[in-house]
Amino acid sequence: MLKILAGSSSHAFGARVAEAFGADLIPVNTTRFSDGEFQVSIEETVRGKEVVIIQGTYPPTDNLFELLLLIDAAKRASAKRIIAMIPYFGWARQDRKDKPRVAIGAKLVANLLTAAGIDRLITMDLHADQIQGFFEVPVDHLYASTIFIPYLEQLDRTNLCIATPDTGGTKRANSYAKRLGVDMAICYKQREVANQVESMTVIGNVKGKDVVLVDDMCDTAGTLTKAADLMMEHGAKSVRALCTHGVLSGPAYERIANSSLTELVITDSMPLREGADTAKIKVLPVHDLFAKTLTCLVEERSISSELIV
Repeated sequence: MLKILAGSSSHAFGARVAEAFGADLIPVNTTRFSDGEFQVSIEETVRGKEVVIIQGTYPPTDNLFELLLLIDAAKRASAKRIIAMIPYFGWARQDRKDKPRVAIGAKLVANLLTAAGIDRLITMDLHADQIQGFFEVPVDHLYASTIFIPYLEQLDRTNLCIATPDTGGTKRANSYAKRLGVDMAICYKQREVANQVESMTVIGNVKGKDVVLVDDMCDTAGTLTKAADLMMEHGAKSVRALCTHGVLSGPAYERIANSSLTELVITDSMPLREGADTAKIKVLPVHDLFAKTLTCLVEERSISSELIV
């Protein structure tokens, strides 16, 4: 029998996963001290049980450390097996040394989670697939295409064109284009510093096309909105975007609202900012996908053959 609990950053998401799975969330108490330190306490016995801990590791860093504390608490409470469910895996962009004297943050986080005591990881659309190899425990890597493809299949595909806002997403865009049987285009960008695009150009014909930009995340929305504007300049009929993780930091909401995008479709792996302009943002739920993954684990059925598109 699975015991499901959630950290503070993903409590609402965790509640939806637990309900879809057919269970209740175990209560967790967090005590905060005046200097910023905090302590977590699992308010129900988990001795000899399989425990699922749901927590996204997007900023602030407190969310990652809270996850580590919850894992440690479950381990010290004699849990039989600990499964970390991380809808959005933070630090995934730091998957390699792209210049001298930098950290590989994704590997460090993997080491921390393993040292804390996880036996399995469930996550979605990692920034780089090779991050799975950073773990010495099984990783169930889910794909948002499982819900994005059916969404796109409902659209008029007569002039549809799949595009990627940068060359790093070419493989992802190609898989979408092949599945839907449509053309593909690529945006080539150059950066001077992180989160700032210096220049961008389009590879492929988008004239008269309904372009769909696909990416794993949307952070400041700088690349995405520049790509959308560029597509329109090259004669695109319309531009929408599909991004798994709506990080949407800094001026992202304003940029999206003022951009050429018809809509931005994201998942509920991260909560939207309260009070922000979300008129162009559509959220597709993925909690059912995570709940079905847990069912497959419990019943020892294949995840890839049943859930992954």
